[in-house]
Amino acid sequence: MRALRILLIIAVVLGGLFVAADRVAVYLAEDEAAARVRSSEGLTSTPEVSINGFPFLTQLAGGTLDEVEVTIDDYDANAGTGSGRGATPVRIEKLTATMSDVEFTGDFTSATAGRASGTALVSYPELLKAAQVEPVEPIPGVTAQVVQLSDGGDGKVAVHVELTAGGVKSKLPPVNASLVVRNGEIAVQADKLPNVGIPIPEETIRKVTDFRQRISDLPAGVELDAVEAAEDGVDLLLKGSNVRLVG
Repeated sequence: MRALRILLIIAVVLGGLFVAADRVAVYLAEDEAAARVRSSEGLTSTPEVSINGFPFLTQLAGGTLDEVEVTIDDYDANAGTGSGRGATPVRIEKLTATMSDVEFTGDFTSATAGRASGTALVSYPELLKAAQVEPVEPIPGVTAQVVQLSDGGDGKVAVHVELTAGGVKSKLPPVNASLVVRNGEIAVQADKLPNVGIPIPEETIRKVTDFRQRISDLPAGVELDAVEAAEDGVDLLLKGSNVRLVG
């Protein structure tokens, strides 16, 4: 019995040492991976990288990680409009991605995920700035322009339109708009058109309220899948396969 107790104690101690070594190894690997991602994506700050799954050392030996989470604050993407304007910078406040089946080299100079999903938050002012919406003249002497986007509740975006006539500006009551992804672009479409007090064709009003926006230069291999309105902005839902983390 004494010998058995000694063996059990030794097993517990060795197990504890293995766990400690495993955790130290994963922390070092996370730091190195974060530095590699920062360099590969040209980021201004180091992202947060979490390597999930236990034990890490066996995953390391096999050259494949079960799951890696990457969080990037203030990611600079590009925006292009459906009307053919050139790309303009758009700031993503927070981008979070979960990578599965990540194959890597021993020195972390190359890492590719078999699958990826994630979210990216773009604030309403940033989305409107990137969209570069231009004033529209629905009738001679009157211009209309979207001047603000905000949370409309129930998954809608509130579109605020300002009229200018004879140098006098006035704001219309905001209208709620739906968000969808079409051909890789965010499409904003008013559910109900604003009442401007005069008869104007629907297609003319929609030139003011509706617009499309493309978000590009996301991390390699990740693309826009869906979009949802949130309190502080729009959440871009991302997906991808064979996503390159580094290398």
